[in-house]
Order: sequence, then C-alpha cells, then structure tokens
Amino acid sequence: MGDRKISVMIVDDHPLFRQGLRRVIEAEDDMEVIIEVGDGEEALRLAQKMVPDVIMMDVNIPTMNGLQVTRSLKASLPNIGVIMLTAYHDDEQIFHAIKAGAGAYYPKDVTPRKLIEAIRQVSQGNYVIDDNVLAKSQVASWLLKQFEQISAFGGSPDELFVPLSPREMEILQLIARGYSNKEIAHELGISRQTVKNHMTSILRKLSVNDRTQAALYALRRGWIRLQDTD
Repeated sequence: MGDRKISVMIVDDHPLFRQGLRRVIEAEDDMEVIIEVGDGEEALRLAQKMVPDVIMMDVNIPTMNGLQVTRSLKASLPNIGVIMLTAYHDDEQIFHAIKAGAGAYYPKDVTPRKLIEAIRQVSQGNYVIDDNVLAKSQVASWLLKQFEQISAFGGSPDELFVPLSPREMEILQLIARGYSNKEIAHELGISRQTVKNHMTSILRKLSVNDRTQAALYALRRGWIRLQDTD
C-alpha cells in the first residue's frame, strides 16, 4: 500500500465503543477511520459509496445484522476486508462470519494489539482465525472442516446456515420481547397468517421446534437483543 493509510470504517450502534475503537486505530500512523455508522442498512450504503479498506463490523446492529451486511457487501465489493466484532465468542459463529466473507472474527474484549495486527492482515487480503494468519487458499479447507464438525450435531446441509431475511429478523426480535403473533402482525402492519408463514420459515432455517427456541438461538449468537439501546 506504500504510504497510503489503511482506511477503516466502524459499524457499531454504541457511540462509546465506536469512540474507543477510533482512538485505538488512529493511534497507528498507517491507519485512519474515515467514517462511523450505527446501523446495517446505512453501513451497506456508505461502504459501497466510500469503499474502505477494512470494516470493523459489530454482529448485532439494527436494521440488518453484521452477517447480512457482510454477505451483501462482499457480493458487490469482494476486496473489502471485514473484521467481525461480537460480545459472544462462539465457534459456530466464527464459521458463519468467515462463510459470510469476514476476514477475521473477535470478541469485543480483544486486545488492541491483536486488533491492529488483524486490520493490517485483513487489509492485505489475509484471514485471521484463532490468531492464525491464513491465505485465501487455506480458508476453503478450514471452512470445510468446520462445516463437517458442526454438521455432525444435526441438520441437513440444505438447512444449515441459511440466512434469515430482514423481515424474519424483525419478527424474531419481537418474539424475544414477548410479542404474540397478533401483536407482531399489528406492529409490522402484516396479517397474522403472514406472521405464521414467516415463523414456519424461521423454524425450518434454524432447525428448531418452536418460537422460544428460535429466539434463544438468535439471542445466543448476538443476532437480536431483548431491547433496543439508544
């Protein structure tokens, strides 16, 4: 990259966390934060416009979760590096993140030193998985190995890791808050039958038996939360 600084975009809905992350990144001579955003749809729109070298992406953000944003973004801009950040360290979630196109995945309590090194590696097209730097050619075999391990716990290949739509995520969010189907229909301006149809799809995609299990599945992975934060 020569003397050009690594341009970084921060995507997180907590201003204090964004501020701290910006300070860590801008303490480095070879990096600069070009923009901060707080929700998924805005992140997708601005990333496509500004094309940063690396995006620091929280998994759990409003409107679209980090996995959905990453998947959409990598389809149109495959060279953008994405580092996923989450409050939940989950081996299966690492698989989801890398499969979606992320170059690295870290819990939010990662040390600044590790994060800075990951930004440099991901900006060069490498992947950082469990602190190991992998070239793109090595990631396919890692994904296959992880897929085989996770698949051993149940679910057919066709049902595993199917992304939920934004509408399905909205419904799961409301379920986690205790809404009934009738209340969800009223909140979203759709019919109760449409809510039921979405629930059938959600249960199938997540391979769970009821709405409570679906909500817990999503909460554990940080896809949704019990309440919004300002």
